Amino acid sequence: MEQRKKDVIGKWSESAQYWEKHRETIREMFLPVTGALIEAARIANGHVVLDVAMGPGEPALSIADVVGATGSVVGTDVVGEMVEAAQREGAKRGLRNVRFETAGAEELPFKDNSFDAAVCRFGVMFFPSPVGGVREMLRVVKPGGRVAMAAWHFAQRNPFHFVLADIVDRYVPSPALEPGAPDAFRFAKPGDLLEVFASAGAKNASERLLRFPVVARVSAEEYWKIRSEMSEKLRSKLAQLSEGQLKELQREVLEAVRAYSTGEGVSFPAEVWIVSGEKT
Repeated sequence: MEQRKKDVIGKWSESAQYWEKHRETIREMFLPVTGALIEAARIANGHVVLDVAMGPGEPALSIADVVGATGSVVGTDVVGEMVEAAQREGAKRGLRNVRFETAGAEELPFKDNSFDAAVCRFGVMFFPSPVGGVREMLRVVKPGGRVAMAAWHFAQRNPFHFVLADIVDRYVPSPALEPGAPDAFRFAKPGDLLEVFASAGAKNASERLLRFPVVARVSAEEYWKIRSEMSEKLRSKLAQLSEGQLKELQREVLEAVRAYSTGEGVSFPAEVWIVSGEKT
């Protein structure tokens, strides 16, 4: 487990600069997911909220607006470079009700019953121990407090991912993953993340499928650049190609992406699991 944790940290450390670079576009793309998590966790003005695996600061920064001056948010991530990026953005905005700490989901440095709610957007798939992570989040929320998480449904239902992955895999095939290995679609199957919540001791756990458009006000070319920089897995694959292969791959990708282009950018139908439960 420790080696798996180190591998995940190493990969995301390299990606932090790109997630910070494209911060606003990423925030816009996943805003519906942030809203769904806020609703599922029942976050309101004045609440004290924990955001685990928040990357360069989302949804912690957005939640800070919801809880207001009388509330507060703590964002954590196991990757130090992501935390530093979040700190820079928080300082830039002059926010006083949010702070950021480097911490893994399975070892949260907070006392029992510290938060009104806890959320995690697209992070649980990469936890070395998902059950341990959910259990820790339940530990630090108050009795009656809620934990809410978002995880991708199947890749085929999310062209944001597969329009690139299908093409890239023809050039550089992906190796088969071990069962339970960290991956964006680790909890794509209905009920899998819900079972994790039950195993961790969450009460009244439920899941719902959120259907929404991933919208970005960028051209197909800009989208390709953002996606190819965001993903360490994709960057490593592209590095294996010759100049000619890379040029042909890019041509195919742009042609596929333009099928989702609008007059204002790109829009991909998306499906995400929103799973939540509470502490008794």
